[in-house]
Amino acid sequence: MEVYIFDLLHSLAGRSSLLDGIVVFLAKYLVCFIVAGAIFFVFGFRGAKPKIFALIVIALTAVLSRGIFTEIIRFFYDRERPFERFGFEPLFLDLNPAFPSGHTAFLFAIAIAIFYFNRFWGWWFAGFSFLVGVARIFAGVHWPSDILGGVAVALVSFLLAATLLKPYKPGLTV
Repeated sequence: MEVYIFDLLHSLAGRSSLLDGIVVFLAKYLVCFIVAGAIFFVFGFRGAKPKIFALIVIALTAVLSRGIFTEIIRFFYDRERPFERFGFEPLFLDLNPAFPSGHTAFLFAIAIAIFYFNRFWGWWFAGFSFLVGVARIFAGVHWPSDILGGVAVALVSFLLAATLLKPYKPGLTV
């Protein structure tokens, strides 16, 4: 099933330079806009304490997800990327282990943390994060399970961050 989904998406690569360019933008550079959006989201809170708390929740979730858990998993599980397995040239190179997707772990950590504060914006951030994941499959640098693994790591990271921060915000529920 995984190879089928991968083939379905990646088979579109190379057919249109415009589509390939859009995919590269989504897969590599949309992350910058998502981070900028998260910063704007934080500044939308009224008062210094809510802004600081939201920033801490989002940052801690992202650091746990991408900076700690993803790297621990990759240390013990060095999964090859699709282009390494099948010997084709991807739309761009990414040479770290494939599982879990670091981009997806990072972006969904932000999306899930934002979802905690505001479901409307959380869904938007999750949608853009999903686009990044799909684009990375299309580009040939990730398997679908790498993306799902990144989402799972992000969710676990948020649950841990919320648990760690609960004493500082009594109303924080998960």
